[in-house]
Amino acid sequence: MPVWERSSTARVVPPARPRKLAKVPFVELADGRLQGVVSSGSDAGRVYVSSIATTTYAFACSTNNNRPCGGARGTFCNHIRALVGEAVLQYGAERVARYLKADTPDGEPDAQKLVSVMTAARPAQGDTSAAAPVFSRFLRHLAYLELEPTTAPLPEMQWFPPTRTVA
Repeated sequence: MPVWERSSTARVVPPARPRKLAKVPFVELADGRLQGVVSSGSDAGRVYVSSIATTTYAFACSTNNNRPCGGARGTFCNHIRALVGEAVLQYGAERVARYLKADTPDGEPDAQKLVSVMTAARPAQGDTSAAAPVFSRFLRHLAYLELEPTTAPLPEMQWFPPTRTVA
């Protein structure tokens, strides 16, 4: 294990499996939802912000400028299905199922079983109010990817506690 992982205050969890970032570049389990950014299948310049709430499975899908998804009328659209699939790749099926509180009756969960369990519950369409903060975090994530590798501290990350204190 590298030194920075041993001295880090936050535990680093490796992805369950490598994933391709072209279709779903950003996935997170946060704020009581599985949420992320999904590329449009028809327009390379358009992205959708999709989310599924824990327990109720209320879903929302809209463009980054709050236009509703045409496929999310009463059921999960392809963007939400892709989001679940990529979340399973990144976090593992058990962790995603546990976070969403989705019990698969026939053993080991996978993305298809999770989607089936959640759609069988006939979830309501949720509001898209989370789209702006999720898209903002995605843009912040992209900004960090553009930085040159360095060991110098980042000014906006200085709120993390220091690993050593000076007496």
